[in-house]
Amino acid sequence: MNNESGRNKLVVVLGAGPAGLYAAKQLGEHGVEVVLLNRDVKPGGLAEYGIYYDKYKMKAGLRKQFSKILKSDKINYFGNVTIGEGKDLTFPEIKSMGFQAIMVAVGAQGTKWLGLPGEDLKGVYHAKDIVYHYNKLPPFSQQEFLIGKRVALIGVGNVMVDIAHWLIRDLKVDEVIAVARRGPAEIKFTKHEFQYIANNLDLQSLDEEIDRVRERMLAVNQDPEKAKTFIRSALPKALDAVSETRFRFAFLSSPKQILGDEQGRVTGLEVENTKLVPKNGDTKAKRLGTTRVLDVDTVVFCIGDKVDSSFGLPVEWNEFVKNPNPRYPINGVSYEAYDPGAKKPIDGVFMAGWSREASSGLVGVARKDGESGALAVLNYLETLPPIDGLEDKLEAIIQRIKALPHPVVDKEAIWRLEELERAIAEKQGVEFFKFGSNEEMLKAIGMI
Repeated sequence: MNNESGRNKLVVVLGAGPAGLYAAKQLGEHGVEVVLLNRDVKPGGLAEYGIYYDKYKMKAGLRKQFSKILKSDKINYFGNVTIGEGKDLTFPEIKSMGFQAIMVAVGAQGTKWLGLPGEDLKGVYHAKDIVYHYNKLPPFSQQEFLIGKRVALIGVGNVMVDIAHWLIRDLKVDEVIAVARRGPAEIKFTKHEFQYIANNLDLQSLDEEIDRVRERMLAVNQDPEKAKTFIRSALPKALDAVSETRFRFAFLSSPKQILGDEQGRVTGLEVENTKLVPKNGDTKAKRLGTTRVLDVDTVVFCIGDKVDSSFGLPVEWNEFVKNPNPRYPINGVSYEAYDPGAKKPIDGVFMAGWSREASSGLVGVARKDGESGALAVLNYLETLPPIDGLEDKLEAIIQRIKALPHPVVDKEAIWRLEELERAIAEKQGVEFFKFGSNEEMLKAIGMI
């Protein structure tokens, strides 16, 4: 495949996170004309709004990479454009515009819940909303979060650690409890991430908790001491504690219901004790019928995400459906959308990043998946003839997008915004400044 294999071909990429940006880059480098549509004003997605807010050096490096990608004259960027039912453009409208292929890289925009009694109480949140809040993603940046003094975090992955980081080092709450259906041998966070909060770990509580579940671990040949050693391994390089917050775990504890008072506020989390049973070379948690109540006033679900079912593509098991027998596989992986009702691929529609499959949340993983998805699109484009009058068709599409009844942000406007925020940060003597609402951003660059 040469660098001109996509000449006179036209593709729309939906979503300008790492997967979408690197897919657009790959397509542009092969001569494809790309229209890149983004829900947010700014590009970046996960890299801009998902990484912990004070990782300034990492974020600055990624912004520089993304800015370089957008400088390609093959990529036409338009931000502040929403896709889906009741949004600026529906998926059928996108399909009708004349693109030869559609790359869906909008991430997993929905939130996953457990359907527990009490999830509607005041003080119950999803981690994604909080991450967006402290990273100043509109409109979450303006949302109020009523965080109490004792917080239960459901889940034990890196997202849980990020939320605990915020609670412990920024809000300095009294206690944070990480709740896991399974045991200490099956935690998902990395040692590096845990170093941010390890010095707030209640070591006595850790010993007692592992002793409490020891027999259930040994029953499935898990080593309690090895699990304890891994958790403690973050301590030597842990950040100094800046609060008296107590962090502890509640293992083999499956959330059953959230308790509340007459004012509708959280007063506790009831959990059911579980044991581990072998399943397909792994384990699963089995409920034991006995329960206990954790004394908390806030509950945050850190259990992953799901795709937006109103987007316009078929959804199963919280994911867009992929072609089980791909026509254009990359390393054996399917990037093609599929209609299970019609039992056939959705022609010309591809997906990458979290739209294809929930991943670890690492930018590098999303980048690789976006590039691989673009290769699948390029293989598909080779079966199609070039577009006659491509420039006129592209211009008509651009004018239709710009005619939306609100400001649409192009890449030149993005660069003005970035320069303005850099200047404000320098004037204020801070490492980074970010406007917290779309209105502020659009006003700053003269679009409203």
